[in-house]
Order: sequence, then structure tokens, then C-alpha cells
Amino acid sequence: MTSTLTQLTAIIKERQNATAEKSYTKSLIEAGPLKCAKKLGEEAVETVIAAVAEDEDALKNEAADLIYHLLVLLEAKGISFAEVEAILASRMGLSGHEEKAGRSKN
Repeated sequence: MTSTLTQLTAIIKERQNATAEKSYTKSLIEAGPLKCAKKLGEEAVETVIAAVAEDEDALKNEAADLIYHLLVLLEAKGISFAEVEAILASRMGLSGHEEKAGRSKN
């Protein structure tokens, strides 16, 4: 079974063939990674506000928007969701402290 995130990633990739007039996703990607990153930041702030306000319905909706915009940014940067999944998988079984200590310093 394909996960919702995998399906959404495929739809975002597919929207590359649409026109910006017909696809919000395409318009974001055409605007470039900087625009996508700014939109992701806006959604992150809205997610935090919903969480602080303790509005569960708003938090669920903002979290969905945040994930969507993260996937759009990844697509705009040419990074596959599978690459991110692989990093997450490699972190399984590690504490957050262990994982952070093991990251290379760039």
C-alpha cells in the first residue's frame, strides 16, 4: 500500500506538467525555491500559532499545509521524498541526542 505522503509526492511531481494557471503547485515551483521556502516558513508559523492556541482542528489543518509545502520545496530543490525517508530510517533506534552527535559538521 502506498502512503499518503508518497501519493502526494507523486502528485506534486506530476503537476510539473501542468500550467501555473491551472495548478497552485506548479505556480509555487515556477516561482523558485526561495518562494517555496518562504511559503514553508509562513506555514510553519501558522502551525505554531495553532498549537499555542490549543486549537486542534486548526493544528491538524496547518500541519497538513506545512507538510504539503515541505514536499513542494523538496521538489523545487530536486530532492526526493525517498531521500528524506532514508535519512529518517537511518535515525530509527537512536535517541535524539545520539543522532545529533553523529551528524557531520558542515
